[in-house]
Amino acid sequence: MSTVTSVPLPVNQLRPAVHSLRILTVNMHKGFTVFNRRFILPELRDAVRTMEADLVFLQEVHGTHQTHAKRYSNWPPTPQYEFLADSMWPQFAYGRNAVYPDGDHGNALLSKFPILRHDNLDVSVGVHEQRGLLHSVLDVPGHREVHAICVHLGLREAHRQKQLELLCALLDALPQDAPVIVAGDFNDWRLRADSVLAKAGMQEVFMQHYGMPARSFPARWPLLCLDRIYIRNAKSHEPQVLSTRPWSHLSDHAPLAVEVRL
Repeated sequence: MSTVTSVPLPVNQLRPAVHSLRILTVNMHKGFTVFNRRFILPELRDAVRTMEADLVFLQEVHGTHQTHAKRYSNWPPTPQYEFLADSMWPQFAYGRNAVYPDGDHGNALLSKFPILRHDNLDVSVGVHEQRGLLHSVLDVPGHREVHAICVHLGLREAHRQKQLELLCALLDALPQDAPVIVAGDFNDWRLRADSVLAKAGMQEVFMQHYGMPARSFPARWPLLCLDRIYIRNAKSHEPQVLSTRPWSHLSDHAPLAVEVRL
């Protein structure tokens, strides 16, 4: 009498396949309003929660800051990214870029899906601006891997070009058939990033739908196209700039949102 031994399926395959992800990217200005007039992180958390995004890409997020913790009564006891994640995003990753006597800040990703691993690639050029690419690998049902890269590039053109080259090198090293989402603050007011990233197969979602990147800075009267969302092996649906209240008063950048269909 023969017996058949069943091999358990990977947990990923036991869950219903996910075919779309709601994406939000926010340069959160370290939880302060324009010109640092007011600390509004609790208000920002409320606004972010209303979007019900599956993935939230954050730039300029504090891990710690000793002076601010003493100065502001509503400063959270946890890192800012953990405070924002709360009970809505069970997974988060943080890439510390800048370290100073009072604390540190960098990029973060909030995820409703398990983060299998993450790495923060230092792309600083020189010593005046510390920058990083936070690369997370996500366990999304129905897909072997989904890659999310949170970006905040430098203010100088020469630095950005070098950082884009490093980003392309990272993209080239990823599985060519895996879905990839790259989002964040590119500081690319000269509109040079699209042609560079196109060589790595990346397409910008606002360019796809409207023929130009989103105007996201300054938040109250957006003129410059600084923030971007790029995708590969995926399709975008209804990208939008969140430039009305309350968003226009919660940071100096207007957040971007889009549905990504896998």
